[in-house]
Amino acid sequence: MTKPHDATARIHPQGDEGTAPAGRALRVVHEPGGIDLAAAEAAAGQFLDALGISTASESLRGTPGRMARAYAELFSPRPFDLTTFPNDEGYDELVLARRIPVRSVCEHHLLPFVGTAHVGYLPGARILGLSKLARVVEHFACRPQVQERLTKQVADWLQTHLEPKGVGVVIEAEHSCMTLRGVQATGSSTMTSTLLGLLRSDARSRSEFLALTGAAS
Repeated sequence: MTKPHDATARIHPQGDEGTAPAGRALRVVHEPGGIDLAAAEAAAGQFLDALGISTASESLRGTPGRMARAYAELFSPRPFDLTTFPNDEGYDELVLARRIPVRSVCEHHLLPFVGTAHVGYLPGARILGLSKLARVVEHFACRPQVQERLTKQVADWLQTHLEPKGVGVVIEAEHSCMTLRGVQATGSSTMTSTLLGLLRSDARSRSEFLALTGAAS
């Protein structure tokens, strides 16, 4: 059974088919199991009490509710339209969006990890609105995650819905579950990558992508 945080994008065609035809867009929404803020607030209060943290004081009285709303926000990506355009000029070089902010939550400790993503593709018949690369990253980051899965989900999703000649995703992030607890490896970061199509099989294209993202240094 698919877990709620594994739910992928639900595509609502605004054209007639499951891909974005000329002049049309696809509505992309995340459909989790639903949010019950009242139940989350009650559970947050019980969690703090179990750790010996009283919420009786004026400054902490609203903390369970703030916790519930904060996590609801972290787990709720914004819907967006997947806008594509015909590649009329036959552009066949790399399109790369660098330093896209990444904000997610480690599924093992529910502590944040933050960093940047570099997302690129080699166009096929259609090109993508540039802001949508950041939207796709946000879509998959807004749920309990592991960085390895996040990297692959973004790449696989673009490969499926854009049908480019190649896709590359590199994410570098700092995990507070490593820096604030346990080993307390302050300043450490984790880098993951997924390469598909020509960005995996063609050495020149792969080297160009990794050099431009800084992953080859």
